[in-house]
Amino acid sequence: MAKKAEKPAEEVALEGEAPKKSKKKLFIMIGILVVLLAALGAGGWFGYKWWMGRKAAAAGDSATEQKVDEHGKKDDKGGHGEKKDEKGAPVGEAAGELVSIPPLLVNLAEPQGRRYLKLALDVEVRDKVAADELNKNMAKVKDSLLLLLSSKTYEDLGSLENKILLKKEIVERLTLVLGEQKVQRVYITEIVIQ
Repeated sequence: MAKKAEKPAEEVALEGEAPKKSKKKLFIMIGILVVLLAALGAGGWFGYKWWMGRKAAAAGDSATEQKVDEHGKKDDKGGHGEKKDEKGAPVGEAAGELVSIPPLLVNLAEPQGRRYLKLALDVEVRDKVAADELNKNMAKVKDSLLLLLSSKTYEDLGSLENKILLKKEIVERLTLVLGEQKVQRVYITEIVIQ
């Protein structure tokens, strides 16, 4: 009987390594594919959020857009039935001075302390003298507002009614600081609750 020729040991080892190399390549290719799909999915999600945020901002801008007359002045009727003079102040009320209060950043009164509020205001005061007094007492104003805002919770600021109530509370606090009725209105120019 003829003996079958045995393969040298080196050839046997090489044949055994070939499947290991192909499995290794397969795992690398699958890994690259998974990473690529995850990157495409994340890019698609962020693109969707960006696009939808852009549409919402455009819708908000068109809803608050004001008409401009032939002289380039804005028409501030706003659909509320209020008559305005050429300065934009309601007819029958004296136009006041606006004083900007820089953004205030406070932690909300939450049990875990993880939420915060960023708020910027414009304060309408009676006249130039009241505006100067408000600027002179800005440290007192900020202190009073920081104490008020840090006592609020997320639920206290969540709804529109609560934001209007907050504006009234701010007017009361500023009246305590300045005395008399020098503060006419407060306008929220920036609010971030997170």
